[in-house]
Amino acid sequence: QVQLVESGGGLVQAGGSLTLACAASGRTSIASAYAMRWFRQAPGKEREWVAQMMPGGSTYYPDSVKGRFTISRDNGNNRLFLQMNSLQTEEKEVYYCKVDDEWGLGTQVTVAS
Repeated sequence: QVQLVESGGGLVQAGGSLTLACAASGRTSIASAYAMRWFRQAPGKEREWVAQMMPGGSTYYPDSVKGRFTISRDNGNNRLFLQMNSLQTEEKEVYYCKVDDEWGLGTQVTVAS
């Protein structure tokens, strides 16, 4: 079973940047995953997809974050990353990584005005 632990969340000023990390452990590695994604969820709202990386390295983003968020991976260290720039106050949410069918526990991002 894969275990995923996110880190890197915290408080940032509007317009600032954060980089989230997702450390994978267990039998499945980031290098062999078929789907790597980041999501976010605000209280009372549905979980929203914000970034995806395919095994070949292709990346996809919704329009809401395109040009500001970047998903990347470090196969050697079995980690997935999400670089977030120009963060806005409404993006104060819990961010989750998902590798194949496994979810992480999430990390809180707070954006102050």
